[in-house]
Amino acid sequence: MNNKTVPAYFHFTSFSIYGNARIIYFLLMVIAYFLIVLFNMTILLVVLKDKSLHEQPMYLLMCCLLFNSLYGSSALFPRLSADLLSTTHTISRPACYTQLFVVHSYAISEFAVLTFMAYDRYIAISEPLRYHSIMTQRKTGLLISCAFSWSLVCVIVGVYLSARLPLCGNKIPRLYCSNWSVVRLSCVSTVINNIWGFFVTVTTVCLPAGFILFTYIRILIVCRKSTAEFRGKALKTCLPHIVSFVTYSIAVFSDITLGRYEPDEIIVALLISLEYLMIPPLLNPLIYGLSLPDIRRRILRMIISLKIVLER
Repeated sequence: MNNKTVPAYFHFTSFSIYGNARIIYFLLMVIAYFLIVLFNMTILLVVLKDKSLHEQPMYLLMCCLLFNSLYGSSALFPRLSADLLSTTHTISRPACYTQLFVVHSYAISEFAVLTFMAYDRYIAISEPLRYHSIMTQRKTGLLISCAFSWSLVCVIVGVYLSARLPLCGNKIPRLYCSNWSVVRLSCVSTVINNIWGFFVTVTTVCLPAGFILFTYIRILIVCRKSTAEFRGKALKTCLPHIVSFVTYSIAVFSDITLGRYEPDEIIVALLISLEYLMIPPLLNPLIYGLSLPDIRRRILRMIISLKIVLER
């Protein structure tokens, strides 16, 4: 019991494996973050600039997804880039809890927004004539508020339960702070934390995933009874969401598995731990930018306008 402490800082132990390759990884992180900001901001500006787009529920929810990508990325890349250049890889206790707060609220919000996007597509395909009367701007705003509010509640409680624990160490075998990496340092029982973690996993991952699968089963039933042309349009409008959902689900499942069962290969473990904070923020704007004609046309117009301005 005498070893119980409240460390003023945490130490990331995984940076030691990079050695002289840190500069290369630093450049890769900077490029990745630059592309994430560029891609997501481009789509956001295109939608928000065009009134005909940002008044549609589908595009508003898409903007929330892209904004959430910027939010989550901001907790990882600036700090990670600085640590790759540093010789000391420590983070203060408040900074650590701030980072894990942002990372986990991003993760929960991502699933919530994807869930409401699936609901939006279900209504658009199964009830096309009633779509605008069901998916009103007020209801869309309420869904968006619920998505982010619930994530904040879950993470605030989780951070409080973690912050109250006396810890027997300060070494985190990751590149950033996560809730489980801090909880596992506890000197006392973490049953309450585990129960809360299970509850959050069920309500923010399992139930949303189940609901999304249910909506797509219903969509398939509707498409089966419709014409080939209708099925083609339905698939085209659902494909970006399906890719985003599958990609993010795999990334989150991999990270949850990593958190409980650390693999023997350190490099693999580190790549998996970064996956859900790197791949979806990079992939989502490309998926929606290339697959949605309205977005694609406006991006081309923006590029042409920018080219004309630069040539003057």
